[in-house]
Amino acid sequence: MVEPTLRYIVVDLEATCWETRDSSRHMEIIEIGAVCLASSSGPIGREFAAFVKPVASPVLSEFCTQLTTIRQEDVDGAELFPAVLARFVAWIGEEPYRLVSWGAYDLNQFRKDCLRHGIPLPPAFENHINLKQEFSKVKNVRPLGMKAALALLNISLTGTHHRGIDDARNTALIAQIILPQLTT
Repeated sequence: MVEPTLRYIVVDLEATCWETRDSSRHMEIIEIGAVCLASSSGPIGREFAAFVKPVASPVLSEFCTQLTTIRQEDVDGAELFPAVLARFVAWIGEEPYRLVSWGAYDLNQFRKDCLRHGIPLPPAFENHINLKQEFSKVKNVRPLGMKAALALLNISLTGTHHRGIDDARNTALIAQIILPQLTT
């Protein structure tokens, strides 16, 4: 029997946010954006994009709206996190896969929102690649933001920065360069 090919799910989350730095414990997911790489070098295939209705702080701050371009009506009409997470996991499909994100934030935010809603974190999510950290090692540079990493690779940022699906697409471009160089 042939082993299934390992897929890479490149995810980017947007969350409620405020101008003050001490607000991180109050953040909750308002958008999940993801693309599926068929292998470490691609190609980029299916996409997932969904807004999430926040419950702890249902009204978006002006700072959040300006940063993400996500509007109040986008989240007001969205499903709650448990429903969106279920759709996301169904979209991912069967294992094997590795969750990939730019930094540790996305996995940590998934953990926080699962805890907030009393649902388990999908166990396969723990099989996570912190692409920011791996990029830093492979390129022998200090950790950079995703936009700066794209610039270092001479890749133009496309779409709107701080939108889940656009940042997932951009991160996937970096992933296709870095993932084949990893021995994970």
